[in-house]
Amino acid sequence: MAEDRNLKDELLMDPFKEADDTDDNLILQPEKAAEELPKQSEMLTTFKDQFSESDLKTIHDIKDKIEPLNNDALITYGANAQQAMSKFSHHMLNEVQSKDVGPIGDTLEDLMKKLKEIDPEELTNEKSNIFKRMFGRMKRSVNEMISKHQSIASQVDRISIQLEHAKEVLIKDVNMLDGLYNQNKEYFDAINIYIAAAELKKEELETETLPRLKAEADSSSNQMDVQDVNDMMQYINRLEKRVHDLKLSRQITLQSAPQIRMIQNINQTLAEKIQSSILTSIPLWKNQMAIALTLLRQESASKAQREVTNTTNDLLTKNSEM
Repeated sequence: MAEDRNLKDELLMDPFKEADDTDDNLILQPEKAAEELPKQSEMLTTFKDQFSESDLKTIHDIKDKIEPLNNDALITYGANAQQAMSKFSHHMLNEVQSKDVGPIGDTLEDLMKKLKEIDPEELTNEKSNIFKRMFGRMKRSVNEMISKHQSIASQVDRISIQLEHAKEVLIKDVNMLDGLYNQNKEYFDAINIYIAAAELKKEELETETLPRLKAEADSSSNQMDVQDVNDMMQYINRLEKRVHDLKLSRQITLQSAPQIRMIQNINQTLAEKIQSSILTSIPLWKNQMAIALTLLRQESASKAQREVTNTTNDLLTKNSEM
């Protein structure tokens, strides 16, 4: 968590740091009357419910760094966090594109087919001849049956090795996605602080600075004082648009969170299925096959024993007759 915290602090260190790509949506708009906002006490109360004491201090520090009428600085306000988040989204897209879980599903399906290729129940002699049921023709030797079983068992072992490797990759990806999720949360927190600081500054300009400038313009015949009022209103308008742009970036982080968790859940489910196959399905199949083959050998031995017993009885009978 120390690294995550450092990322957030780094993003908030310089609110006006130049980003690689500037925002093209900042277009000068005609001046408009400032809309009435909640009182500062209400906004601060809301912020106290949303942010920690440390974050509130950071919000006030950043708010004080916003210089009114400095349009160049306003363009870069929060752009470093937006740019970092954009690179993060690109990185996450590359991770998703490079991880194809389709082959893992195909391997699991191949394993299930192999496990069904020999049914242990078919190795019992209940109603008809076992070899007729297995091969559809006259009986074959027990050695042939054992050879077929060993061949399939060898294929199952090879598939299980592939699945074990796939499970390790999936678990590694799950941990990597945990890191991406925490990183995305840091971007959300940083952008949220930028938004709060800008909103607080906007409220301050509308409730304190702008009324003071209007009062000075009303009591003065200097046209430059009127222009100062218009400049401040346009700046407030641009600040509002910058906040709107930051809110769009915050929305991207909100959408990224469930997307990361969805990918993570898919990988986790596949890893659990693989583990269930390796630790449960395969051992259970091998155990059933061992029992079936043991019964098969026992049946063959019993048949041989019956033949010996019958031959011995025949010899004794013939001896008695002679």
